[in-house]
Amino acid sequence: MAFIAHVSDLHVGALAFYEDLLNKVIDEINLLNPDVTIITGDVTENGYYMEFEKAAEYLDKIETPLLVIPGNHDARHVGDQYFSEIIKKRCGTLKLKKKGIKVIGLDSSEPDLDYGKIGRLQQKYMESELKKGKKDKLYKIIALHHHIIPVPQTGRERNVLSDAGDILQSLIVGGANLVLSGHKHMPHVWTMGDTTFATAGTASSLKLRGKTYPSYNTINIDKDTIEIVLKGTDGKEKILAKHDNTCR
Repeated sequence: MAFIAHVSDLHVGALAFYEDLLNKVIDEINLLNPDVTIITGDVTENGYYMEFEKAAEYLDKIETPLLVIPGNHDARHVGDQYFSEIIKKRCGTLKLKKKGIKVIGLDSSEPDLDYGKIGRLQQKYMESELKKGKKDKLYKIIALHHHIIPVPQTGRERNVLSDAGDILQSLIVGGANLVLSGHKHMPHVWTMGDTTFATAGTASSLKLRGKTYPSYNTINIDKDTIEIVLKGTDGKEKILAKHDNTCR
């Protein structure tokens, strides 16, 4: 049905950013040749214009269809005003009808704030797009930066989505099949009803918790199952989740 690469939290410009790690991830993705690569935010560390320019150089190397969502770090120092100008592939709707999927991107960033918010306008947009996806019998994917459900092993819960409860209700009622996020640098998968929530780690930063390591996720969706695999930049692989495809 569809094969997806989910990458997050590049943090280009940070002291803990490692170019070799990001180039390795990009080379692997180009070899894997997924149907789409989704990057769920924090492509820069400080939202500086020069950081965006450098990040765009890396993203231009990705040879697959690409959707990039802004994160809280990208909205610092008026970065929210220049994200779409430089990155261009900002959040929106990406429909791959031949592959049976629809990706709905949401901007959860708030200028110079670490917590996130979707807001009523984007919520209504999301609800409308979910209805269209259901009518077209597509596998419906939501992509945003901030996590909606708390992620284990990340300490005190902070910098969350301020309207998480409302958004969660809309996702479940609207029949979203998969929700992708980043932000916490901790890969994890939750399942609530028929909806899977997958968080990716950081692909190219050493801002890590415990024994985690830089990584990204791949998602293989076929008519019967969905499999989410964590791929470490050191070659390690781990199945984070594998279960029945409940898309109707």
